[in-house]
Amino acid sequence: MNDRVTLQKITSVAKVLIAVSVFLMSDSTAVACNIPVFRYALERWQPDSCELILFHRGPLTENQQKMLKQLKLQQMERSGDTSSSLTLSDLASPAPAHANLWSSLRTTSDQKIMEPYLVVRMKLGKGRLVNGWHGPLSDAIEVGILDSPMRSELAKRLLSGHSVVWVVIRADTKTEPLPASQAFNVKADNALESSFSWLSTNLELPEGIGLPGSELHSEIPLLLKFSTLEISREDVKESFLINLFSELQPEATQRGEDLVVPVFGRGRALEVIPASVLTISLVKDLTVFLSGACSCQVKEQNPGFDLLMSVDWNTKLFGKGNAPPPLRSDRDRLNQKPELLTIPSGN
Repeated sequence: MNDRVTLQKITSVAKVLIAVSVFLMSDSTAVACNIPVFRYALERWQPDSCELILFHRGPLTENQQKMLKQLKLQQMERSGDTSSSLTLSDLASPAPAHANLWSSLRTTSDQKIMEPYLVVRMKLGKGRLVNGWHGPLSDAIEVGILDSPMRSELAKRLLSGHSVVWVVIRADTKTEPLPASQAFNVKADNALESSFSWLSTNLELPEGIGLPGSELHSEIPLLLKFSTLEISREDVKESFLINLFSELQPEATQRGEDLVVPVFGRGRALEVIPASVLTISLVKDLTVFLSGACSCQVKEQNPGFDLLMSVDWNTKLFGKGNAPPPLRSDRDRLNQKPELLTIPSGN
């Protein structure tokens, strides 16, 4: 199965209700955690690692080496948070796993592959590996694999106290959308605006923040603050994210629908939601979940996937040389039992 098919199957919010796995404490002796999910994720969840694989044949030219150096510099900025790696795979004698990946790429690609060719392998929910992007090395810098203006603004907002930033990828203005899709896009905008108004007056932070087990460790203000951040599909500097989100919702993209992505923590995307699915009820339910007490500290058991961002989160949050706060102990994790909560779509 190729990665495109895998991406389409992983994200199914357009067809099913959104389910959120949470772990409720089953032992009364365990210490409760009342920190909101978005803040717990910001302070304690390290971004997932990614792997960049450069397929080449023979020595790289001087210009190609310069482009590779740029990618390495961007990786170094992430080094405070993740063990992302860049591997060079010479096609004259590739490792077996790389040989299989290269064969798959050549089989599924609609266009001729030009070497050197870069593949970005990333986790997409509960440890599943996918090709987040692949293309010629010459395109890698321009598409913004590890950095882009939107992600810089996103990091700025999250580090200033925004609880959730709702990223909106606008439909392609070069293609005439279906009338129904235009209506869905307007409805989605209204759903976000109306929900933010309701949440600002009705949502409250959990009680007990600051008590043992619920301490905050950074100086960032704890707020209930929500905002939107728009991406134009014509913005070449955001090509990486546009392509990734579009691959996750190909049918909605083809229909001319906007895509909405709630982002929290250290750039963790909860889901890619087509405009036709987004409702006031759904926005409220997802926001209430992310703003509620963090009953599940195990990141891998939570929905979502990490965006690739050139941010040294630990230094930004706690200062250079300071370690992040510890996760809950293994004993606390063992005292938790899973319960599946279904968030209604509002349809």
